[in-house]
Amino acid sequence: MTKTLAIEIDDESKMESIVADARDIVNKFEPHVIVKEKIIDKASKKTLLLMGLCCANCATKIEREVKNLPGVKAASVDFVNKKLTIEASKRDMDKILIESEKIVKKIEPDVTVVDESEKKERTGTDQRPHEHEEENHKKEMIRLLCGAALFGIAMIFKFPFWIEFGLYLVSYLFIGSEVLLKSIRNIANGQVFDENFLMTIATLGAFAIQEFSEGVAVMLFYQTGEFLQDLAVNRSRKSIKALMDIKPDYANLKVGNDTKKVSPDDVSVGDIIVVKPGERVPLDGKVLDGKSMLDTSALTGESVPREAESGDDILAGFINRNGVLTIQVTKEFGESTVAKILDLVQNAGSKKAATENFITKFARYYTPIIVVAALALALIPPLLIEGATFSTWIYRALVFLVVSCPCALVISIPLSFFGGIGGASRNGILIKGGNYLEALNSIDTVVFDKTGTLTKGVFKVTEAKGVDGISDDELLQYAAYAESYSNHPIATSILKAYGADVEKDKIEQYDEISGHGIKIRLENKEILAGNGRLMEKEHIQYQPIDAMGTVIYMAIDKKYAGYILISDVIKEDSAEAIKQLKAIGVRKTVMLTGDNSSVAVKVASQLGLDDFYAELLPDQKVEKVEMLEKQKTTKGKLIFVGDGINDAPVLARADIGVAMGGLGSDAAIEAADVVIMTDEPSKLVDAIKIARKTKRIVWQNIIFALGLKGIVLLLGAGGIATIWEAVFADVGVAIIAVLNAMRVMKVERS
Repeated sequence: MTKTLAIEIDDESKMESIVADARDIVNKFEPHVIVKEKIIDKASKKTLLLMGLCCANCATKIEREVKNLPGVKAASVDFVNKKLTIEASKRDMDKILIESEKIVKKIEPDVTVVDESEKKERTGTDQRPHEHEEENHKKEMIRLLCGAALFGIAMIFKFPFWIEFGLYLVSYLFIGSEVLLKSIRNIANGQVFDENFLMTIATLGAFAIQEFSEGVAVMLFYQTGEFLQDLAVNRSRKSIKALMDIKPDYANLKVGNDTKKVSPDDVSVGDIIVVKPGERVPLDGKVLDGKSMLDTSALTGESVPREAESGDDILAGFINRNGVLTIQVTKEFGESTVAKILDLVQNAGSKKAATENFITKFARYYTPIIVVAALALALIPPLLIEGATFSTWIYRALVFLVVSCPCALVISIPLSFFGGIGGASRNGILIKGGNYLEALNSIDTVVFDKTGTLTKGVFKVTEAKGVDGISDDELLQYAAYAESYSNHPIATSILKAYGADVEKDKIEQYDEISGHGIKIRLENKEILAGNGRLMEKEHIQYQPIDAMGTVIYMAIDKKYAGYILISDVIKEDSAEAIKQLKAIGVRKTVMLTGDNSSVAVKVASQLGLDDFYAELLPDQKVEKVEMLEKQKTTKGKLIFVGDGINDAPVLARADIGVAMGGLGSDAAIEAADVVIMTDEPSKLVDAIKIARKTKRIVWQNIIFALGLKGIVLLLGAGGIATIWEAVFADVGVAIIAVLNAMRVMKVERS
């Protein structure tokens, strides 16, 4: 068998010397051992901000070319957030970043590339791009108005041919110079089939056949449409960012008897901060002093405020409604719940839905095909049809060229998915990518964990019954010692019921038996506390108890000593959630639990579940999920809903893993594909409804855009549609599609 020694090296320059030293150490102790070296280069991820990126079609080209770079494992451009995320080996990353910037500059020379990690270190960078965009919009508007004024003069007044031609030409250059320059620059860089090239050919073609007014008018209409489209995209970007506007701006750091306003990034664990009424809690912490009502809606979607007082945990992003709170910080801002949520939502665009990937591929082939068809339309009919003129068919071909730009789809579809993710996050649902949002449309089977998911997971000891001379209090004391090292809710409830301090130094031995219970040695006594399987494993005769709740059986020195009954409470909306899942078309609902069968039967019956499996170990839950996977429909998806901590293997195995009650739980946020930030199972129904609304809007845009473009193409080929209609079918449809995509962000809070 091969034995492995793993060494992680941060400084690659020291690799050779460290490996050589390691080899010498091995040979010193084991001279006959053969040492073989294998270098495993760990993957690294970098995010570049593409400041000024406004062309969705160019974004897809950048993504495609960066993906093709040697050493790149994955690359994705998030058009909404203007981000390029690259995954590659650490060793090659610097070289890849240089090449990636060259690609960006080749395709979009006006885009500024900034390393996201470097931007975070600078101050004031968030505001400058916004101001720069506003300034560009003003310049663009002035330029278009000047061009339009000259165009109007040429149209209204009668001038000699050359003066008229001059006015049209000057107005054309005023309006379309940017398009012409981009077209020339892109052709020089090998980027031929883009909207700049198409509009240049179409409008210069109109000038060539002496349709001067139409050439200028089309360029004016196109540029005006692009301007409005850019405004609509920026508005939707701002709307999406506003949905997640939960980042605190400052923290009131307590310094002696005074407070100092500082950035949340400058506050350390253990520092004391003060949150005044109306302020946003800047960091996760524990309330030391004060009492107040908190608005948690930004993180959870809950409209009802929750109370906070001394001793309570509090999370960044909550808004303090009335009282003054003094808080001790428990996590740095980068590790806080709000920072993790922002990071997840902002990076969700890198996990693209199948529909997004399809449209990207479609756009890649669609434009060249249309250009070839336009060329054929311009040349073949005049050669084959008697009386046909080149000027007529060239004009019809120009219509083809103008229609061919796929911007409506390439822009609106990512916006739709990102808007759906942003809207869901404001409703207390974190969806980690467009792929998971799309998958929520095809749910066939929903599998629930019981404790903490369908039930509150708040346990309370309702009965302690000792036998054979063991008093109830004595039994509870033994149980408290047995559970003293566990942080499971059941253990917490036993310790709470016991009420006294546990002297842990009395515990001589402690063993946790997975799926069974706990064995300890306490003052020369062997104490067993666990389920019926533990009693059977240790060959102890006991009396099974049939009761609504979790039963902990106790044994002392291999002799049955009694039982403790711990009850859990079903959540208020669990039954309604199951009912609503059925109503929206989920075929099967199943519960998996490690609890005993009698409890599982009662819970399943009370909630109206289709099936349940009880007394399962963690690995058996995975087996049941795999079995249920085989029973689902061919295109259906299986969701597993659990607490995200104990159920990580099952969450990973399901098509979609959903962590319930993930607010504040790092493990839940890491493990699942979807995180319900409250304890409400009904939020799963909301998530599916949001996914379906997103899908409807995406397909509305696809059908509308392709349908209208198809009609204009046919009308153009028949000589009915003009370039005016073609421009509307391009930029007009794009604007409508973007505005339609924004509807997905309007999410009704439950």
